[in-house]
Amino acid sequence: MASSPKAPAADPIDARLVRKLADILTDTGLSEIEVERDGLKIRVAKSLTAAPAPIHYAPAPAVATAPAAAPAAAAEAAPEARRNGDVVNSPMVGTVYLQPQPDAPPFVKVGDTVTAGQTLLIVEAMKTMNPIPAPKGGRIVEILVSDAQPVEFGEPLVVIE
Repeated sequence: MASSPKAPAADPIDARLVRKLADILTDTGLSEIEVERDGLKIRVAKSLTAAPAPIHYAPAPAVATAPAAAPAAAAEAAPEARRNGDVVNSPMVGTVYLQPQPDAPPFVKVGDTVTAGQTLLIVEAMKTMNPIPAPKGGRIVEILVSDAQPVEFGEPLVVIE
C-alpha cells in the first residue's frame, strides 16, 4: 500500500491567543500589542480612524466666555510654545506618570531647568516603568500631559527650550 501524503502542518497561530490579545487591547485602551512565543511573533493592532487632538491643560476661566473664542485662542497659543522649544514625544504606548510615586513631588514642573538625561516623567507599559529622559538640557516650557493619562506612541509629552 502506498503511503499517504503528510497532512499539512497545523496552523501555528492560536486563534484563542489572538482573541485574548484583542480583548487586552479593548480592556486597556492600548492601540497595539505584540507578543513572542516559541519563535512566533504576533502583533495585534487597532486601526484608528482619526488622530486625537493633543490635550492642553489651562486653568478654567472663572466666568464662562463665548464658546468659539476660548478654544481658538488656546489652539493658537500651544503651537507657538512648541515652536520655541523641542518636543519630547512618547517612545511607546502606555500610561504617563509625572512623579515616581503617588505622594511624591513631580519629576519636573514648568519653568524647571533640566540637564540632558534627567528623568522628565515615566511611561508605564505592560507593568514596566520606563523613565523618559530629557534629550538635552534646558528649561521646561510646557507639560502637555496630565498624571495617569494614557499616551500613544509619538504623542507629545513635554516641551524643552
